[in-house]
Amino acid sequence: MRKYYKTLLALIIGTTTMFAQENVTYQKPSKEILQLADFERAPSVSMDSKKELMLLTYRNTYKNLNDLNQDELRLGGLRINPNTNISSTATFINNIKLKKVTDKQETQVKGLPVDANISNLSWSPDETKIAFTNTTNSGNELWILDIKTATATKLTDAVLNANLGNPITWFKDNQNLMIKVLPENRKALIDPAKDIPTGPIVSVSESGTVSQNRTYQDLLKNKTDEANFENIVTSELYKIDLKGNKTLFKKGDMFVGETFSPDGNYIMLTVLEKPFSYIVPLNRFPMKTIVYDANGKEIKVVNESPINEIMPKGFMAVKTGKRSLSWRADQPASLFFVEALDGGDPANKVKFRDELFTWEAPFTKNPESLTKTPQRFGGISWGDDQTAIVYDQWYDTRNEKTYLFNPSKKDGLKTIWDRNSQDIYSDPGDFQTTKNKFGRHTLQIENDQLVLVGEGHTAKGQFPFIDVLDLKTLKTKRLYQSNFTDKIESISSIVDFDKGNILVNIQSKNDYPNYYFRNIKKKNDIKQITFNENPFVSIKDVHKEVIKYKRKDGVELSGTLYLPANYDRKNKTEKLPLLIWAYPAEYKDKNSAGQSSANPNEFTFPYYGSFVYWAAKGYAVLDDAAFPIIGEGETEPNDTFIEQLVDNAAAAIDAVDKLGYIDRTKVGVGGHSYGAFMTANLLSHSDLFACGIARSGAYNRTLTPFGFQREQRNYWEVPGVYNTMSPFMNAEKMKTPMLLVHGEADNNPGTFTLQTERYFQALKGLGAPVRMVLLPKESHSYVAKENILHLLWEQEQFLDEHLKNKK
Repeated sequence: MRKYYKTLLALIIGTTTMFAQENVTYQKPSKEILQLADFERAPSVSMDSKKELMLLTYRNTYKNLNDLNQDELRLGGLRINPNTNISSTATFINNIKLKKVTDKQETQVKGLPVDANISNLSWSPDETKIAFTNTTNSGNELWILDIKTATATKLTDAVLNANLGNPITWFKDNQNLMIKVLPENRKALIDPAKDIPTGPIVSVSESGTVSQNRTYQDLLKNKTDEANFENIVTSELYKIDLKGNKTLFKKGDMFVGETFSPDGNYIMLTVLEKPFSYIVPLNRFPMKTIVYDANGKEIKVVNESPINEIMPKGFMAVKTGKRSLSWRADQPASLFFVEALDGGDPANKVKFRDELFTWEAPFTKNPESLTKTPQRFGGISWGDDQTAIVYDQWYDTRNEKTYLFNPSKKDGLKTIWDRNSQDIYSDPGDFQTTKNKFGRHTLQIENDQLVLVGEGHTAKGQFPFIDVLDLKTLKTKRLYQSNFTDKIESISSIVDFDKGNILVNIQSKNDYPNYYFRNIKKKNDIKQITFNENPFVSIKDVHKEVIKYKRKDGVELSGTLYLPANYDRKNKTEKLPLLIWAYPAEYKDKNSAGQSSANPNEFTFPYYGSFVYWAAKGYAVLDDAAFPIIGEGETEPNDTFIEQLVDNAAAAIDAVDKLGYIDRTKVGVGGHSYGAFMTANLLSHSDLFACGIARSGAYNRTLTPFGFQREQRNYWEVPGVYNTMSPFMNAEKMKTPMLLVHGEADNNPGTFTLQTERYFQALKGLGAPVRMVLLPKESHSYVAKENILHLLWEQEQFLDEHLKNKK
């Protein structure tokens, strides 16, 4: 109790005492860091299904503060700009080019909007056109890009409603689109500041009803929020042709999903219903799903989902009723869905957890049961009438199973793989798909074989591969495996299976990722098709290697070590300051925890969240250091979180120190989100570090009482775990300099900005050496150039003072 009152006193002091605040103007980091941070982003590449055409999209490297300084509504889990009716966090494309893979030059798309803010790109079914939205100051316009002529044309004024995502759906005929349009009689939004309440807000908890919801941001709070929420999500559906002629398809409603059947004869529409909830976001509001024909005639109400505020405990808990309701990709117009056989409660002991159904249009017959899964249904990949792949999984054991299934015979599931989902060395890869006659992606079946592409992580390195799975024997055969040891060759897709043509992406430490065509049947037959150059030449000579080492209990660990370009690794006369950047991960077994996906050949790409910048400033950097938290058998990982955290850190420092590179009295640590939580705990419970940087973290676990990260137990079950893991509860132990950073408008569940503010107040009241920086307008990830450059400056000043120049 003494610790409790001591912490409470710190809070009172911190909230009532004036402390020094600096009016800091935006600063920029040193030239070594600035030249790395201020780079031009290479275009993003996507391709048509025939791999004949490349779509190159360009966007600015950063947003600016003006982009973030906009009106914003935060309702039902949404953050939207009420003036433009699109997410306030949307990132936009500024330019589009086309390139045939056989050509060296790109083709600039003509007719694009001036000062383009492009998003929601949607290919037509025949891939001859692309629809997209352009966001202006007044809203979202509909545009069409004709691939053959490389010309863009505007179809509508700024009337589209993109508040719930992409407002565009193509009809099967490639000549018409379904669009979500703002209602013509739309009412004005209510100004909460001027709306006088008619009474208090009352919430009631039903006696005996357990409802363990995690913390969510941006929830509805009152009737004004409800009215404004309904306003922003209500749309009218219009059918519009390529000449801009449009007709009303459905009157205004809260449409949240619009999908055509593969044959195009039916459309499934899902609408939100009331009552709304004040404790969960919109994806758990009541919904109704109705299937119509292509002309808008109602065929069948296929699902009605009630409000979902009460859920059983556990990560594998699901709602009762239909889940995963979607069109089968292998059938003209058949739905599939899953229902829980255990009441959605993982605690119930049953032989089968879920049942998979199919339901053929026009839904005059009852749904047919296809199969049942022993664990929680994890997805299905459709092939043809005789072939499908079913997945199930279970969180507590980290087990996942992959099954072969015949949808026509319904003869049960044949197990292909039964494995630990965290065992990356045994990952068999992903089944490849191809477009069928309906234009939907289904399993690629070649000569009674399925095709797999894997990342190829092994204890000796990463060697991506292509396998085929024999549908009769369920055995795999390797067709190709990359043998690069100085590069990474990622396999993007199979272009022509019979000819052996594949699309790959190749990169190295200094070579920016580029695309190539490779023929796996012809040795060394490879052709480069993109030519992106390295924008970070100033760190091309930085030394980079993956080091492996052991924790004191024998668990294998690893991290990517960077050393300055001019560092004398042979004589090691200079001892460098070390920065460790990490993010803890939970495991249920030591073997999986000891596996590594780190690759020294991965292109070195500095970004605002990494420590790689400081290799150019004379620091050694151990990036992505492994920090496994293991709980085997009945033991949960977090039961010994602090001990394992400190052991991970000590092992990392010992490993680099053993190489002779560092001054172990000058070691700093940092992390973002859960990595920030890690940092605060390491500084509180060890003397290993000279300083730390904690960005956008959560520090008081009593404010996330119904679980966090992978912790399923609630606070009242294991209060000792929650309190021990909370840096806030141990604030009096923090004596090491720490830089706390948080976005002023954090949107991530659990990491409310309040977490950093209250933790800082406690530390300040207890006299800890801490600096807090709140970045204006930023969410959980930081995007504005002014903020990012200032963040780098803050980190540089802090590290130079408390680490590099530490006496």
